[in-house]
Amino acid sequence: MFGKLFGRGGERPAADPHALPVPHRQRNGTYPLRALGDRRVLALVEAAGAGDWEAVKAALVPFDPGRDHQVLNQLADLDGVQDWIGRAVEEDKEHRATALLVSGARHISWGWEARTAARAADVTREQWRTFHERLDLAEEQLFLAAELRPEWITPWRCLLTSGRGMSLGAAVNETRRDAALRRDPLDLETHIEWVSQLQPRWGGEPGQALAFAQEATARAPEGHRLGCVLATAYIEEWVESERGDFLETDEIRARLREAADRSILHPAHRRRPGWQRDFGTFAMALSLAGERHTVRRVFQVLDGAYPGGWPWQYFADPEKQFARFQRRA
Repeated sequence: MFGKLFGRGGERPAADPHALPVPHRQRNGTYPLRALGDRRVLALVEAAGAGDWEAVKAALVPFDPGRDHQVLNQLADLDGVQDWIGRAVEEDKEHRATALLVSGARHISWGWEARTAARAADVTREQWRTFHERLDLAEEQLFLAAELRPEWITPWRCLLTSGRGMSLGAAVNETRRDAALRRDPLDLETHIEWVSQLQPRWGGEPGQALAFAQEATARAPEGHRLGCVLATAYIEEWVESERGDFLETDEIRARLREAADRSILHPAHRRRPGWQRDFGTFAMALSLAGERHTVRRVFQVLDGAYPGGWPWQYFADPEKQFARFQRRA
């Protein structure tokens, strides 16, 4: 067990020199993960929060904005970026592709903020108008970024999100998916976007997303994070079912255990900024399935770090639910 948990020979992974110090835990034994738990990402977020484009560029040096989806998401979800990033797009010709990418990603997130998570029937006409205005601009900027940097994956993954929101149809979104996967057939975030696209609430057929996730997981190399797509698909199945016990079967528990052992818990797994989110996804799926052994190992590695965001946002009080699952593990 400990060999699987800590690495080959039972050794713990080497300490990460860029890891943020663990803050004081809350009474429930958890703490919210900040800036992907990475000092370099924190510097990036702080620079973006200050509207300092030069500092943002310097902080991005250790990362590849064309592939590091989670790092890009830190900028996309940061309120205020939309107020200054347009100037960088217009004025910084040398780094225009990066500015376009950041702006496009932010405008998608900003667009969804305007739309809210309400059901489509409950979104007002003004909310729809703002939503589409922001997504229209995002699409224009992301296509320009993709043209300037044809090797990048992130513009195409972002375009999958905007394409779903704008209901552009299967043919358009399949083209965007294929463009991303040509650049990296194992890209997890693109697979997760496609799992979302295949949900019945977005026009997919029941079972499509799970079949896609099972096929992707089966061809993923041992230790690769792509295995998380299966945990994602099961969480989405649980959401669609509207039944709290939907995942509580021996077959689903066995599939999730195998996927975790072949991906995040495998000795060949490499941690990178935001690795806690992958563990958090498995923690949620295994908990919903009522699994008792592997989920304990996953929570032990997390050691109280609450990743936040998706998919925990499906709960009314996500951090409290995370703590509850952790206590039961």
